[in-house]
Amino acid sequence: MVCLSRTRFFWGVFLLAALASEARVLQSSGFVQTRNTRFVLNGSPFFFNGFNSYWLMHISAEPSQRNKVSDVFRQASDAGLSVCRTWAFSDGGYQALQISPGVYDERVFQGLDFVISEARKNGIRLVLTLSNNYQDFGGRPQYVNWARNAGVQVNNDDDFYINPVIKGYYKNHVKRVITRVNTITGVAYKDDPTIMAWELMNEPRCQIDYSGKTLNGWIQEMASYVKSLDNKHLLTVGMEGFYGDTLPERKTVNPGYQVGTDFISNHLIREIDFTTIHAYPDIWLNGKDDNAQMAFLQTWTTSHLADSRTIIKKPMIFAEFGKSSKDSGYSINARDLFLNAVYLDIYNTARSGGMSGGLVWQIMAEGMESYYDGYEIVLSKDASTTSVISQQSRRMTALDHK
Repeated sequence: MVCLSRTRFFWGVFLLAALASEARVLQSSGFVQTRNTRFVLNGSPFFFNGFNSYWLMHISAEPSQRNKVSDVFRQASDAGLSVCRTWAFSDGGYQALQISPGVYDERVFQGLDFVISEARKNGIRLVLTLSNNYQDFGGRPQYVNWARNAGVQVNNDDDFYINPVIKGYYKNHVKRVITRVNTITGVAYKDDPTIMAWELMNEPRCQIDYSGKTLNGWIQEMASYVKSLDNKHLLTVGMEGFYGDTLPERKTVNPGYQVGTDFISNHLIREIDFTTIHAYPDIWLNGKDDNAQMAFLQTWTTSHLADSRTIIKKPMIFAEFGKSSKDSGYSINARDLFLNAVYLDIYNTARSGGMSGGLVWQIMAEGMESYYDGYEIVLSKDASTTSVISQQSRRMTALDHK
């Protein structure tokens, strides 16, 4: 009897675990879409709490390290996090996905396959970013260097947006990623609802034209190209939110400078499905006290939300925010208070038809100290911050059922 009871018990545990796993996977069915200023999934409003983990493909390229990816997805799912933003690029340099224009490392691509597969297992949708404004993992500077080394006449990194050869390099990468067939699931990326959206670039900037017009032309061309390859997934730019010339009075909302983007005109492009903002008042307003930084953050959020709703008429995601341990006077409690303030803002605006979710920067696994940037959150170690995150997940999930 004891043995039989144990057998029944273990089979019961196995069955419950299997059902729980299946439930997580089934949550990923259907493509996330937009309806006016809302995200919808299978016809119903879609609210979420999410996170950034840019490093997932990079780590997954080494099979012996893939447990870190599995751990983060499992812990994130346990905390109610359901959307993750991560890189689908690594251009040149160490462990590159794209070794040179059009030449790819299949081992690294299979790392991205694994990321998508593990996300699906844990009911997490992905926002996949296709390039970087900065030289980290190659990005825009690497594309320009490739062109220069091929004998193309280039002046600076902003030629990325206007040079036809460089634009061709970028389009080739976009096509290679979007049409990729996952070696684990057998599903083409363009047909996989695990992917919530594509992002053209992480934090695009253009120093040769602060008006936003040069970047606008590039976004229009590339957004049209992405949609010609894949009309199932959502698409966004990847912007921080800096204003340009469309509404000159809005430039006073910027933290004292412009970066060559125009939040309004760049997002009004028809093929762009939703807007994003990032906010790092600790960096942008370095030297200002916490009260000044929080006041800026409130104005930054309110202004962009109003413009997204009334002018652009598309949903908005708070796609990057966090508090760095490198800040003066930092403490875990200060970080928790900051995150809770941002989360309450997101939740309250979501209730009234505003933002549908936010993506904290950033979640990491244990044993990744070499990747730390000051903003890292390790869910298995940072109990109080994990509690703040989980509470926000419960709030946002509750909105799905109202």
